[in-house]
Amino acid sequence: MLPIMLLYMSKIQEEIKKRILVLDGAMGTMLQRNKFEEEDFQSDRFKDFPHPLKGNNDLLTLTQPEAVKEVHRLYFQAGADIVETNTFSGTTIGMADYHMEDLVYELNFQSAKIAREVADEFTDKPRFVAGSIGPTNRTASMSPDVNDPGFRAVTFDDLKVAYREQVEALIDGGCDLLLVETIFDTLNAKAALFAIEEVKEERHLDIPVMVSGTITDASGRTLSGQTVEAFLISIQHIPLLSVGFNCALGADQLKSYLKRLAHNTQLNISAHPNAGLPNAFGQYDQTPEEMQELIRDYLKDDLINIIGGCCGTTPEHIKLIAEVAAEFKPRQSEVLI
Repeated sequence: MLPIMLLYMSKIQEEIKKRILVLDGAMGTMLQRNKFEEEDFQSDRFKDFPHPLKGNNDLLTLTQPEAVKEVHRLYFQAGADIVETNTFSGTTIGMADYHMEDLVYELNFQSAKIAREVADEFTDKPRFVAGSIGPTNRTASMSPDVNDPGFRAVTFDDLKVAYREQVEALIDGGCDLLLVETIFDTLNAKAALFAIEEVKEERHLDIPVMVSGTITDASGRTLSGQTVEAFLISIQHIPLLSVGFNCALGADQLKSYLKRLAHNTQLNISAHPNAGLPNAFGQYDQTPEEMQELIRDYLKDDLINIIGGCCGTTPEHIKLIAEVAAEFKPRQSEVLI
């Protein structure tokens, strides 16, 4: 496996120097278009499962694989260079909500395998699969109980063990890189990065790693209270392909924080913002054309190496983002890896 992984790494490093790479858009937004019901999530395999499964989008990799493949295919057709696996909640911690901890390896392996198969359908340019590693639904830095501020719902070691299983399965399934994303608590992310480094060392392989944090509101901080600069300092000791931000904010609101990031690092910078801010019904109204013009401002200011979309974005958004990205050169940086 070692020569293959090194080949992938050198290829994405080569491509990111030549052009702005385009990441895909939202997986959940696309899967929700199918209006899947409980029986769709169950399929035949889980029709007798004793707990509700509706809402477990990661499970659709096993029960509705063609729907997941089609999402990947549409994003590649729209111009994406990188698609993310359908594994945002794919840890034992995340799957505990559905009593499906035992399926974690299979979910991640099959998600990576499916994305890899679709990527291999496209031969016009290099296409990459990023293993999506979400933040879990617990935080290691803060107590969920206001009456007991010292309590923690999860420990660093719990997170490391959970992330390690996910990482191994994503690599085994054929991912080209790993994306630790939507980071609201950097301690959670550090557990994921620690697990990745353990696996890399034990397997004697190198696989590119992207890190993407989340600025939660106009305070300019993550949920656990870190500024842009503090977040960067906390993770930049790890060899990284890129660092960036995604989710919570639209492209307009995210720009000032990307500027601060660009001012403080030589790493490649990524961004995949939401399609604006959600309306009163939790829906995203920003059109592809509106988002394209906001992304154009990123590119004019030389901020970006990897650009895509998060909540509310669709292949239509990614198509216009890819078109404008092709008009600009990537941010020039010396990647410290």
